[in-house]
Amino acid sequence: MQRINISLGGSQFSRIALGLWRLADWNMTPQQRVTLIEQALELGITTTDHADIYGNYQCERLFGEALAIAPHLRNKIEIVSKCGIKLVSDQRPAHRIQHYDTSRTHIISSAENSLRQMQIDTLDLLLIHRPDPLMHADEMAEAFHYLQKSGKVRHFGVSNFTPAQFELLASRFPLVTNQVELSLMHLPPLHDGTLDQCQRLGIAPMIWSALAGGRLFGDESERGVRVRQALQSVAEQLHVSPSTVAIAWILQHPSRPVVLTGSGRIAAIKEAAQATSIHLTREQWFTLWCASAGKSVD
Repeated sequence: MQRINISLGGSQFSRIALGLWRLADWNMTPQQRVTLIEQALELGITTTDHADIYGNYQCERLFGEALAIAPHLRNKIEIVSKCGIKLVSDQRPAHRIQHYDTSRTHIISSAENSLRQMQIDTLDLLLIHRPDPLMHADEMAEAFHYLQKSGKVRHFGVSNFTPAQFELLASRFPLVTNQVELSLMHLPPLHDGTLDQCQRLGIAPMIWSALAGGRLFGDESERGVRVRQALQSVAEQLHVSPSTVAIAWILQHPSRPVVLTGSGRIAAIKEAAQATSIHLTREQWFTLWCASAGKSVD
């Protein structure tokens, strides 16, 4: 699988990333988690995606248990995590309301806790999980400088930021990605300047919910049926699965997206990996866009 520099000065990532936000739901033993990582590596998937809050603050610990019994895997993978959301949880009894926190103290403490949970020394990339209305760009940059200088985080980015929010923080510290939602059921990043900004700056966006959380295959609305029929048609032309086509449609954007998986099933992960070798014609690509938009281009 092709690996790309996520930015001009960033690390190399695989075009498909192993998304582990549901790791706690998969009821895997530590050895089964090791096997999942190894199977992903066999497919060329080297990038893993996490967040402090995933699995009610448990997923990073579960991933760390796997790395503890197979420490040789650490040097074969890139580890991405996120911070900035505080959940009301039995794991965090001091939190009385779900809210955002992008203070210097929280960013640093959250990153350090992620390192402890995953039993590693360095994160390859740390993202601010959601834009915080109270975010202080200078204070956030101080946290980034500290974590980078201390060797705890190599690169920084954001998730779900508008182009204006990205521009503000990037004016204080270099950012290497914006992780955003994009799928055939969610088109705004194609048209609101998000992917244009990524292409202008030479950074690769990371894409979550590429299959619309499963809605691509279960949404019975007029739009959902229309998109599903178009996917099936293109899939038959290319002799691949509709999910492979849906991911290939995203990968074809010139901003060079990195697409996150969301399944613990190796068959589903293989379908995602296959998308990296699929090329859609412009007619096929726009057939899918038109099915989603419900109209032809002007």
